[in-house]
Amino acid sequence: MPLQLMRRLFFVSLLALGWCAPRTCRAEPPPGKEWKLVWGDEFDGKQLDESKWEKVGDGPRRKAFWLKENAYLDGNGHLVIRSKKDGERYSCGGIRTRGKYERRFGYFEIRCKMPDEVGTWAAFWLMTPSVRRVGDGGKDGAEIDIFESPWREQDAINVAIHWDGYGRDHKSAAWKIESPGVNEDFHMFGLHWTADEYIFYCDGKEVKRTDAGGVCQVPVYLKVTTEIGEWAGDISKAALPDYFVVDYVRVYETAD
Repeated sequence: MPLQLMRRLFFVSLLALGWCAPRTCRAEPPPGKEWKLVWGDEFDGKQLDESKWEKVGDGPRRKAFWLKENAYLDGNGHLVIRSKKDGERYSCGGIRTRGKYERRFGYFEIRCKMPDEVGTWAAFWLMTPSVRRVGDGGKDGAEIDIFESPWREQDAINVAIHWDGYGRDHKSAAWKIESPGVNEDFHMFGLHWTADEYIFYCDGKEVKRTDAGGVCQVPVYLKVTTEIGEWAGDISKAALPDYFVVDYVRVYETAD
């Protein structure tokens, strides 16, 4: 039996027995300021809080489908986003706060465990419809990828900014960040977004600082998703179903 499949079966069996990933290893917001938790979800209970989130789907996404049924709570304090195959159709899923919670600036953090298999990548990102506006760089709207994880054989994540739409005027800046052990166990990924710059964090450590595109000045909503595509490898080689597991999502602001 492949090692990755053995690990996943062991992890799923722990969840079934009521095991909960330890929450003692948590990153605090960046030092030097007084922070206040203003929004978040610990994913307790058995049903997703629809006052905070909506599920993405149902419909095509890249070469697969986003299905609402693939995003659910396990009853042990986790959001689970599943990737699976039904016949010839591959699907994954996600959740977002569009129309329910939107803000600009602050510190955004997720604690999560990556999928195991090739072909699927997990992401925590910020989005606004005004990203499609052209002419003022990213100031009037940007897609901010706090982390993406397309590489199963490499200990690395991707952070990125996209602006000026997704057509011929599209621009972006992206960085591959070496992150030892990122595909094992749970890790924290954060973004401190100010009026002047984006500061990215992995497990409480700053990994990138940029003002690429001109920093977004408008409110955005949060997205937690998985994608299926060639960037993450050949999904036909994956042992499915596979799971992206999220412990919490939190948003902080400075106390002043």
